[in-house]
Amino acid sequence: MPLAMSGEVFITCAITGSGATEDRSPHVPRSPEQIAQSAVDAAKAGAAIVHCHVRDPETGAPARDLDLYREVTDRIRAADVDVVLNLTAGMGGDITFGDVESPLPVVPQGTDMIGASARVAHIAACLPEICTLDCGTMNFAEADYVMTNTPGMLAAMGRQMTALGVKPEIEAFDTGHLWHAKRLVEEGVLEAPALVQLCMGVPWGAPNDLSTFMAMVNNIPPDWTFSAFSLGRAQMPYVAAAVLAGGHVRVGLEDNLWLEKGVLAQNWQLVDRARGIIEGMGARIMGPDRVRALLGLTKRAPAG
Repeated sequence: MPLAMSGEVFITCAITGSGATEDRSPHVPRSPEQIAQSAVDAAKAGAAIVHCHVRDPETGAPARDLDLYREVTDRIRAADVDVVLNLTAGMGGDITFGDVESPLPVVPQGTDMIGASARVAHIAACLPEICTLDCGTMNFAEADYVMTNTPGMLAAMGRQMTALGVKPEIEAFDTGHLWHAKRLVEEGVLEAPALVQLCMGVPWGAPNDLSTFMAMVNNIPPDWTFSAFSLGRAQMPYVAAAVLAGGHVRVGLEDNLWLEKGVLAQNWQLVDRARGIIEGMGARIMGPDRVRALLGLTKRAPAG
């Protein structure tokens, strides 16, 4: 197929994630103040969207505390830079099973399963412009950990997001997740045109190769908007690949800790490098207002 390179590209910066990276780099932000400041710095470097998780400020462990989300949201909205806020709704769907001969009961450490309304509670409280919807269940690299998103759970969460006026960003880790997303749109759970994030190279989802990537791209309806990322050293090559395929890009410390061999990155540096690749390819960087117009987003006012 001929290339359909993007002429305008938005950058999403995934600020901190929920992986066990807090002790692998001093630049992974933990506290709401650190997360918000890293998001602001990323926006100043050219990110139109910031994708945020929260962490326990003391331990750095992933958290879903409503007060932490509120503080991150308020700090970003009160900052001297405009940016589209994207909060995760992926927490609360984790199961860690016992050993292969005795999988039940599940292991409390690593298991965090809550209901649809609880998983969306911080979205209802903070009303970001975008929130994520992990559109499938899959094994992760950890031995017996499963990211669990049943069809019923996804439909319930999707309906709540749509009713709140928050744009779901469909996280697609494999082709079947796109298939399910299209069904959710057909059933009126999600509104069209949808927004998709292609998550490449995450064990054990879509493998990190261009043939699989293009199979994913070719399964996206033409009126939908897509972005893509990969992990570690593949992060920047996928900036170029996403642009060439007609999409947008995601970088950030959630997916990659390194600027180059032996040099730990900060979020703004990853955004700056991605911007250089995009502009070097002849495309323009979208600002937040242009992204809002493209995606039909509703900007929320600062608190108070």
